[in-house]
Amino acid sequence: MAGNVVEFTDANWSSEVLGSAEPVVVDFWAPWCGPCRMLAPTIEKLAGEFEGRVKVGKMNTDENQETPGGLRISAIPTVLIFHGGKEVERLVGVNTEAKFKTALEKLIAK
Repeated sequence: MAGNVVEFTDANWSSEVLGSAEPVVVDFWAPWCGPCRMLAPTIEKLAGEFEGRVKVGKMNTDENQETPGGLRISAIPTVLIFHGGKEVERLVGVNTEAKFKTALEKLIAK
């Protein structure tokens, strides 16, 4: 993973996402997914811009199937935003950087 982007796995999901004190952005992706590759630069940019305020990471759905299945991830890319261990936002497909920023700014302002 690039720079500030965390790699989430089935094994670290509970501690890294559900137990996080800060909001968490999780990009569910797979290496063969074209739209996922299109979204990757946006996710990396968010990780840099919100460093220290929001944890940003990715979960490879080919390598980790338990967590996405439990969260009803049926299409990728899907980006979930968690706060206090709970899902607060679900963005499916390639969304704009502005849409992610709006969702994150609302959480940070709380």
